[in-house]
Amino acid sequence: MRADLMSLTVALIAVLFVSAFPSKAAPAKKSELVIGITQYPSTFHPNIDSMLAKTYVLSFTRRPFTVFDKDWKLVCMLCETLPTIENGLAKPEKTPEGKQGIAVTYTIRGDARWGDGVPVSTKDVVFTWKVGRHKNTGVSNLEFYRSLYKIDVKDARTFTLHFDKLTFEYNAINGFELIPAHLDENNFSDPAAYKNRTAFDTDTTNEGLFYGPYRIAKAVTGSHVVLEPNPTWWGKKPAFKRITIRIIPNTAALEANLLSGNIDMIAGELGLTVDQALAFGKRHGGKFKILYKPGLIYEHIDLNLDNPILKDLRVRQALIHGIDRDAISEKLFSGRQPVAHSSVNPLDWVYADDVRKYPYDLKKANRLLHEAGWTVRKRGIRHNSKGQSLTLDLMTTAGNRTRELVEQVLQNQWKAIGVDVRIKNEPARVLFGQTVTERKFKGLVMYAWYSAPESVPRTTLHSAHIPHRDNNFAGQNYTGFRNAEMDGLLEAIEVELNRVKRAKLWRRLQEIYVTELPVIPLYFRADPYILPKGLTGLVPTGHQDLSPLWVENWKLQGQ
Repeated sequence: MRADLMSLTVALIAVLFVSAFPSKAAPAKKSELVIGITQYPSTFHPNIDSMLAKTYVLSFTRRPFTVFDKDWKLVCMLCETLPTIENGLAKPEKTPEGKQGIAVTYTIRGDARWGDGVPVSTKDVVFTWKVGRHKNTGVSNLEFYRSLYKIDVKDARTFTLHFDKLTFEYNAINGFELIPAHLDENNFSDPAAYKNRTAFDTDTTNEGLFYGPYRIAKAVTGSHVVLEPNPTWWGKKPAFKRITIRIIPNTAALEANLLSGNIDMIAGELGLTVDQALAFGKRHGGKFKILYKPGLIYEHIDLNLDNPILKDLRVRQALIHGIDRDAISEKLFSGRQPVAHSSVNPLDWVYADDVRKYPYDLKKANRLLHEAGWTVRKRGIRHNSKGQSLTLDLMTTAGNRTRELVEQVLQNQWKAIGVDVRIKNEPARVLFGQTVTERKFKGLVMYAWYSAPESVPRTTLHSAHIPHRDNNFAGQNYTGFRNAEMDGLLEAIEVELNRVKRAKLWRRLQEIYVTELPVIPLYFRADPYILPKGLTGLVPTGHQDLSPLWVENWKLQGQ
């Protein structure tokens, strides 16, 4: 009876979402593409907050200095030549304090213009650096800006970055996303208030904010974003006169909108999950092109380690032993999404297969909880000697059908060992805009990280990157994990140029991760792309540099 009621509810929601957008009599005009995704960005500022929806939208409108391509090779986009030690554009040097650093020289493309015609210049480079360096702006990648201690400007296009350490990824500045000084410098007069005053959110459709193939022409909060060609774009002319990105948080409604013709495709990065795509393919696969891309996408549960219950390692170990992750992978995802045993994906060369793993073991889970003092059961829920119940909140993105289903599985499996789990979901924009970023979640929060090949997780695991009010909630160590050896490893891995030695450091990092369990690993995701049959040029990457970075290659048959 409950399953029937849930099905009816989902169907009604789907109908409501479909009716919200008038149905098209025919497929989209070849000059227009409508894409469905499940989240709306919490901000459009490229360097504040970490949210995949923002990265997806901005990938149509901007081009980073460097990115990893579909073959996981580092290439230039905004720069003319990728600096290397071999070509002389990167030179190891000593810092004023005598540390081993490096100077890396980049030249901005001569034809790069902001959408209002102003050249992209070293003024923007220096301004972006100043914003990132200030402790009150709330920029996510704190360590990059701390390490970048000086910039020498040669001319309007050429500049040298001076870092206080020589890292193995010294020339990868993928996250150094430029901010237009001519538009946003005045808004930075009060750095603490800047994140609420930036033109990216107060004047989002200002054409001068963008220099990619497209610019944001319209943004309706929670609903949709309209992209139109940027006349100052230097590259291949994009095929579509308009791209509309519709936000449909409920994945059942996302399917319904695709079938009705209200959207033309579902983005792989932020759309259906594998189980939904497999079921969709069985019913409607002949009408669409469906691609599956395994990648560096890590679904996990962050634990708030300031919670007195979760501070106890035995409780954390019991929670992971109490989950049948193999069954989740097989029954929900047909084995296409393998169980994650740490944060490092087996696709990455630094993955260590011989570190500790946590099998499903109810006997061990119960013993660990008993040893941790949760010895009394009342109506099936464990209590300690003080009468406190073993109750934890679990949060994720509301409307994501698969995550909500996984939540229910977790809730039931943990109930079997006496843990009372309360589900308290929020819309993605709220969850990532405040709850996670400001560490307001009280217990557990389930979401995914996208990463780059051999991406050092400094910002998520180093104790210096715990968000708090004094740093305006910068950093991404949302669990509050503090471990001196981990801090040292993260710092050592970055500066170890020898791959054999670096692999040993990576192995130790994974050992600490699975021993201390600041996070419960769930599975590594594969992204399903549901595309029009005639769409060509869209190539999934499997990492955090997303497919729209090459949108100028997208084309529908007949264009």
